[in-house]
Amino acid sequence: MAATPPPRRRPGAVQLATLAGLVVVLALAGLAFGRATPGDLRDQGPVRAVTPPPVLQPLWPKLPTSPPPSAAAAAGVTQEPPQPVPDLTVPGHDITAVDVRTVLAKDPNVGPEERQALGSCAGCEVRAPEFRDLSGDGQPELITVVTTPGRVVLHVYALAEEHLLPVLQVQVQPAFSAATVGTDLWLFEPTSAYARTTSLYQWNDNRLVLKERKDEGVGLLPRTGADTAAPESGPAVARPTPFAPRQAAPEAVVPSPRPVRPSSGPAAPSTPSGPSAPAVLPEAKR
Repeated sequence: MAATPPPRRRPGAVQLATLAGLVVVLALAGLAFGRATPGDLRDQGPVRAVTPPPVLQPLWPKLPTSPPPSAAAAAGVTQEPPQPVPDLTVPGHDITAVDVRTVLAKDPNVGPEERQALGSCAGCEVRAPEFRDLSGDGQPELITVVTTPGRVVLHVYALAEEHLLPVLQVQVQPAFSAATVGTDLWLFEPTSAYARTTSLYQWNDNRLVLKERKDEGVGLLPRTGADTAAPESGPAVARPTPFAPRQAAPEAVVPSPRPVRPSSGPAAPSTPSGPSAPAVLPEAKR
């Protein structure tokens, strides 16, 4: 008995199977390489070169540089070590026990205008002393202010054994304020309604010296020019009411109101301003 030959496949079926397999391979390749799930790394191409920020490049770097001037050198003043207030001793080395008016009266650095404030002077004041450690030695310094009609002066005294040393005397604005941060003394002087001057004083071996002074703004700057006359919330717009005529601005040309024709009744005769049109007569009945 002869063997049965295997069935022959049609050529179209072979091409169709091959094409289906190719489609499956391309789909898998697209899923593997074409799409990325959230969180996967992606290649965005070459990274842009990072430009470093500009740095300080001194001119003539080989030349020697001078040290920054101190506050006293910048002001052109050579400060000598403070001298004790003459004819004054501190009982028990307690600076809080001294009379501030006695200290000011014996200090030769106090001017004649300030000395008037020690007596009866209109508009004068000697503030009660404050005691803060400004030298860092654990002992407080005496801080007081003398107010006169012409000037306001702040004084600071330090204790040296049984004597007092005037370590700071500076004229300030009448509306000034002061504060201490640790051993730093800060003075705030209003120079205008929108700015103030801040000064920092620190201990320098034997006295308080100016370390920093700067001007800073404390509010909005005033408007200048045409903006000064405009209100902050914008110009108010007057809206006419249904029964009130619109108010005209001064020197404005107001058109004459149009006459209102009544709804009923005979029309009022009007004076003709020019030649009248010929009247149309009704046609006679025939």
